[in-house]
Amino acid sequence: MDYRKTIIDFTEQQYPLYKDISLAIHAKPEVSNYEFFASRSLSEQLRAEGFAVKVDVAGHRTGFTASYKSQKSGPVLVFLAEYDALPVLGHGCGHNLFGVTSSLAAAALKQVIDSTGGEVRVYGTPGEEGGENGSAKGSFVREGYFKDVDAALCEHPGHRSCNMLSQPTIGCAPLDVEFFGKSAHAASAPWEGVNALDAMIGVFNAMNQLRQQVRPDVRMHGVILDGGSAPNIIPDHTFGKFYMRAASMPDLYALIEKFKNIVSAAALATGCRSRCEPYQNIVENLVVTPLFDEVFRKELESFGESVNLKDPSSIGSSDVGNVSQVVPTIQPYIGITDNDVPNHSELMKAAACSEQGLATIKLGAKVLALTALDLILDPQLLRAIKEEHAQKIKEQ
Repeated sequence: MDYRKTIIDFTEQQYPLYKDISLAIHAKPEVSNYEFFASRSLSEQLRAEGFAVKVDVAGHRTGFTASYKSQKSGPVLVFLAEYDALPVLGHGCGHNLFGVTSSLAAAALKQVIDSTGGEVRVYGTPGEEGGENGSAKGSFVREGYFKDVDAALCEHPGHRSCNMLSQPTIGCAPLDVEFFGKSAHAASAPWEGVNALDAMIGVFNAMNQLRQQVRPDVRMHGVILDGGSAPNIIPDHTFGKFYMRAASMPDLYALIEKFKNIVSAAALATGCRSRCEPYQNIVENLVVTPLFDEVFRKELESFGESVNLKDPSSIGSSDVGNVSQVVPTIQPYIGITDNDVPNHSELMKAAACSEQGLATIKLGAKVLALTALDLILDPQLLRAIKEEHAQKIKEQ
């Protein structure tokens, strides 16, 4: 069997079907914990491809696993699938392409896995953008879904006019902050009140003071979602959401403790009670394994594509980082537009359902499947990738 030809021919043949699935998901955007249509569309297609499928896994009702195991021994390779949309905007991050590309790549690799040996899986991971029960990859890691996995692969739609290899991301702790005070009339009896809004404003002031004492990679931002009901009533409750970000997990956990101290101090200063706790999984930083990315690069270039090796001008967070903390992981980018456009924008949303954007499903699936094939056929390469990943983990 010509493994490469089999994978490429299958991808070409099945692309129209997966293209339709992507368009349907784009037309019906769903946010974290509500991706019922997208989860069903992808998992049912994988079941039709011969995968054993389980839905509602790792504590996520819209999460799924799909697996196919050869009778011959070999590595376990996981394709990560995202399919959530952004609130209000919809698929402005291109996840309608992301999940479909990973699913088609897995289905293509399955066509040869009986001969090569090994196991191919797809993990449908909800809520990469955060939100209700968001950042599911952290749950998959915590619940042991990667304990027997050798490597994980995915490819993200790129909002630039170029292709890029996996980029470092920063860890992110999404935190809820609440203050509980006592209401009173702000003019006639303010002394009877305990101002919860003062406590929340104190958090912002102290957070801004902290900015000059942290490393350059640290980011802190938040919004007040409940600041009171009327100006003549002292607020007895305030509620806000905050992101604490840092380039390494030790730095992030230290930042979280500093922020919690800020919240406690604001409560003490105003006489309020406070609550500060994560509202979803903490997102860890992405550990890049260059040797793994080089395999993807070689396969991408075999299709006449090039890779931009310049450092990116933006920085962000993704729960693919949680996976990279435990197994070698790649998340390169294939550009879906001829012009650089803002990510999480209407322009990116339009690109995600354009013919150019949709065509990256076929290219991305081929390259991901062939990258996985290289790892199966070359045990020494896979061993070297795992050794490099282990060293990168130590160097954090």
